[in-house]
Amino acid sequence: MDLKRVAALFIILISIVFILIIGKNIFIPLILAILIWFLIKEIRQIGYKIPFIGAKIPKWLLNIISVIVLFVFLGFMVDVLVANIQDLKVNLPLYEKNLNAFNEQFSRKYHIDLQQYISDKAGNLNLTDHISSLLASFSELFGSTFMIALYLIFILLEESIFNKKILTLSKNQAHRLELENTLNKIGNSISRYIALKTFVSILTGTFSYIVLLIIGVDSALFWAFLIFVLNFIPTIGSLIGTIFPALMALLQFGSINDAILVLVCVGTIQVIIGNIVEPKIMGNSLNVSALVVILALSLWGAIWGITGMVLSVPITVILVILFEQFDSTRKVAILLSEKGDLNP
Repeated sequence: MDLKRVAALFIILISIVFILIIGKNIFIPLILAILIWFLIKEIRQIGYKIPFIGAKIPKWLLNIISVIVLFVFLGFMVDVLVANIQDLKVNLPLYEKNLNAFNEQFSRKYHIDLQQYISDKAGNLNLTDHISSLLASFSELFGSTFMIALYLIFILLEESIFNKKILTLSKNQAHRLELENTLNKIGNSISRYIALKTFVSILTGTFSYIVLLIIGVDSALFWAFLIFVLNFIPTIGSLIGTIFPALMALLQFGSINDAILVLVCVGTIQVIIGNIVEPKIMGNSLNVSALVVILALSLWGAIWGITGMVLSVPITVILVILFEQFDSTRKVAILLSEKGDLNP
């Protein structure tokens, strides 16, 4: 590869990153709409397999029903979560007061200023600011609901003719058939991954919600939703999703015992589902190198913040599935895969 091609590639990459940062408010809702579309496709496929639904209800009507059910559920969730976020914001001064009281008790008992110790080791750590930042990120995401719905509607409208447009570019019948099979394989692989990962995340969030509700942690639904979202980030997401509710228990009750209880209970759920249930359900759907996952987290986190970290793995999985379908990019897919085997 000559110097000009390297320079051109570098300029293209820089331009793409710049466009992604500038167009953040456009691309994030679009990607979320695409992921929801893949989820709807999988729900629709399940509907086709039910005798009294698949045989009698046309595709367009099944689309409408899927969208309505999905957005009624999302609308309900957004309303409940916004109410929980408002409650958290109102109670932040009380939580900070409890934290200071806990720090005083800890200092008297162990003769260590915990807040000062953490600040010395990790810099100025203001939990109130970090929680406020987290809530702001979710509020911003909820504000994109209208754009996500708009994109999704037009994607569904274009769905029926998109394949026809692509297939008309084919040179002959054999090439058209090969292209159609490739498009179907890509769509089915991505839909399956999105559906299974969503199911596993819902399972984790639901059990965590029940535990947090029993313990009495404030805004249990919000923390369960956070666990659901962070479950899309392998390893790191589960860790963060366990620590945040534990910190919440510490802020709310001012007791380390309650924080440890939450940490153990939610952590146990994460371990059981993540290491036993998920591998059996998903198999090798996540065929991505651990190093690539970490790099993707860092890259998309730097570009789009917390939302980018959540979307990083689904985007990477989709890219691997896309790259493996074409000879020109198959080598890239092999490098990104977990063990170099694209069909484990």
